[in-house]
Amino acid sequence: MVNARVLIVYFAAMFEPMHAPLSRRQVYVRRQLRFVLAAAGFIAFSLALGTAGYMALAHMRLVDAFLNASMILGGMGPVGDLPNDASKWFASFYALYSGVALLTIVAILLAPTVHRFLHKFHLDEKDARKWK
Repeated sequence: MVNARVLIVYFAAMFEPMHAPLSRRQVYVRRQLRFVLAAAGFIAFSLALGTAGYMALAHMRLVDAFLNASMILGGMGPVGDLPNDASKWFASFYALYSGVALLTIVAILLAPTVHRFLHKFHLDEKDARKWK
């Protein structure tokens, strides 16, 4: 079990504070790579969940289940027919999950870039006020 305080401290220290100088480009690139890996892990988990659900409930082969899970996770929609009600319920809930997952993945990927942009904008604003 992960302690909530440990997570708060970890995420608070992930980015430099507002009044600290802008981090070097190398730090930013390393941070972006970590976030890309986190997004890739979340995508892999989501695809594994969808593939397992389609294999178990719709009795699809691995390739067909992976195709359906990939298409729904990407926002395209299912490819094959679903044979029973259980598989249709799963597909419905997996589609809802996938919509939220897609937004989460995009947020994870953009977080370091948006933070750096806002941090740089804030530093520029502070410098402009200092010289008035």
